[in-house]
Amino acid sequence: MPREQLKDLQLERLRKTLERVYHNVPFYRQKLQEAGFEPGDLQSLDDLQKLPFTAKQDLRDNYPFGMFAVPMSEIVRVHASSGTTGKPTVVGYTRSDINTWAELMARTLTCGGTTKNSVIQVAYGYGLFTGGLGVHYGAERIGASVIPISGGNTQRQIMLMEDFGTTVLACTPSYAIYLAEAMEEMGVDKNRLKLQYGVFGAEPWSERMRQEIEKRLNIKAIDIYGLSEVIGPGVASECQEQKGLHIFEDHFLPEVIDPVTEKPLPFGEKGELVFTSLTKEGIPIIRYRTRDITTLKAEVCSCGRTHVRMEKVMGRTDDMLIIRGVNVFPSQIESVLLEIGDTEPHYLLVVDRKGSLDELEVQVEVSQAMFSDKVKGLETLEKTIHHRIESLLGISAKVKLVEPHSIPRSEGKAKRVIDKRSL
Repeated sequence: MPREQLKDLQLERLRKTLERVYHNVPFYRQKLQEAGFEPGDLQSLDDLQKLPFTAKQDLRDNYPFGMFAVPMSEIVRVHASSGTTGKPTVVGYTRSDINTWAELMARTLTCGGTTKNSVIQVAYGYGLFTGGLGVHYGAERIGASVIPISGGNTQRQIMLMEDFGTTVLACTPSYAIYLAEAMEEMGVDKNRLKLQYGVFGAEPWSERMRQEIEKRLNIKAIDIYGLSEVIGPGVASECQEQKGLHIFEDHFLPEVIDPVTEKPLPFGEKGELVFTSLTKEGIPIIRYRTRDITTLKAEVCSCGRTHVRMEKVMGRTDDMLIIRGVNVFPSQIESVLLEIGDTEPHYLLVVDRKGSLDELEVQVEVSQAMFSDKVKGLETLEKTIHHRIESLLGISAKVKLVEPHSIPRSEGKAKRVIDKRSL
C-alpha cells in the first residue's frame, strides 16, 4: 500500500479508536481529559504525541477487566501474563479481534515462507500465554498442517519432527538451541529432517544467536515480534531478506521515544518502542510503552514491502542492568560469548554488590571438547572473554567457566540474570 494511502487509513482508524476508548474506558477518558484532549481534536497523525502513554502498571491497576472497551458478553477469549512480578496483565478479544489476529499471524508466517504445504510444529506454550494459539490460528488460516505440541517434552518434539516431516519450527530461540543440543546428544541426523526454517520470538536474542541456530539446525531463523498487551505475536515479522521486522502498520502505529524525556525520536535513532493499536475492539491500547529497545527505518525493503521496519530488539529497559553506572544488556554479553567460540550459548549473569561496588560475574558453559582440554586452554579462554567484555562495556567482569549442562535449560523464555543487589 502506498504510504500516503496508509496514513489516511491510519488516521481514520485512530479516530475510531479514540472514540471507542473515550466513551467506553474510564481510565482513558480521565487520562485524555487530564491532557485536555478530546477525540474530535485529532487533526493529523502528528497529534499522536499529545496523547497520554499507557504502561503495564496501568493494566495491573485496572485488573482484571477495567481496560476492556466492550462488555464481557462480546469477549470470546481472554489471555493473561504469568503475573510473576505482581498481578497479571489481562487482555480480551472480541470475535473480530480473533479474526484480525489470525490474519496478522498468517501474514507473519507467510513473510517467513510458510505455505499451505508447510508442516508447522508449534512449540510455543498454549494456554494463557498468547504464543501457542497465536501461531496456531495463523497457520490454520494459511492452510498449513499444524502440530500443536506446545512447549517441553523435548524427546517427543524431536521424534515428531522426524516422523511427521516438520518443515517449520515455532518456539523461543533459547528452546531452539536446546532442541539442537538434544538432537546432537540423541545422534539425530539433521540431514534426514525436513526442517526449512523457524519463527522465533518472545525474548530478545542476538544476531550471533541467530547464526548459532541456523548452523546447528541447518535452517533459516526468522525473527517475529509481538506482545499480548498489543495483540500477541503478529505485530511485526522479518521476511526472507532478514533485514528488519516489518511492522503491520495498518493495525499498529509505531513510535520510538527517548525513555527518559519521553520525546519521539526520528527514524534511525535507538530508543523505546511504543505502539498504538488501530483496530482492536476488546482492549484498544494508546501509546503503550513496550520497554523494548530498537530503531525504526522507513526505507522500502528489498522484498518490496513498504511498511516501516524495526531492528531486532536489542534488549528491554527493564532487563537493562546498570552496573557501576554502565548500561548492560544480556544480549551484548551473549554476542561476545558466541563470537569467541569454544563456549555453548548458555550463560548466566550474576550481579552482586560488595560494599559500595557492583560486581558482575559471567557464568558460561564451555564446549565438551574444550572442557576436556588442558587447563591452560581454559585459562586462555577465560582471559579472552574477560578482555572482550571489558573492551565492550568498559567494566571488568569475573568470568567463570562451568561444565557443559550445568546451567538450567529453558523450554520457554530463558532466565539470563540473577541480581542479588538490594537497590
